[in-house]
Amino acid sequence: METEGQNGVFMKIVRRELPAHIVYEDEKTLAFLSIGPNAPGHTLVIPKEPFRNIFDVDQDTLASVMETVRKISPAIRDAVGAKGVQINSNHEPEAGQEVFHLHIHIIPRHDRKEFEFWPHKEYAEGEAASVAQKIKEKIG
Repeated sequence: METEGQNGVFMKIVRRELPAHIVYEDEKTLAFLSIGPNAPGHTLVIPKEPFRNIFDVDQDTLASVMETVRKISPAIRDAVGAKGVQINSNHEPEAGQEVFHLHIHIIPRHDRKEFEFWPHKEYAEGEAASVAQKIKEKIG
């Protein structure tokens, strides 16, 4: 699987070839308002290097991205008078990823009724133990 690489929309924002409302920047990350926000203040945090998603990003870059998320979340919440934030990220098309450059959404939330959680399902008898074991084996 490839990233959008240096020609992707987010890299063009990093290089200032496309406009964006940038709210934070450091050596490794950039944060800017989403052009299709779920709520005012909806912000995207990206690494300045083009990693496709969680499956190919290195540990140090991911740590930098998440530190930026942690650092700016209270400012986003307070700037729009929200009570909390939803942190979300999608990885691969089947999970809803549309831009193939790792990004974390910070979405301010004022009321739980503003959005729906994903549906909850139940495991069949013995299924949870089997799935947990398979995951453990893959982790090694």
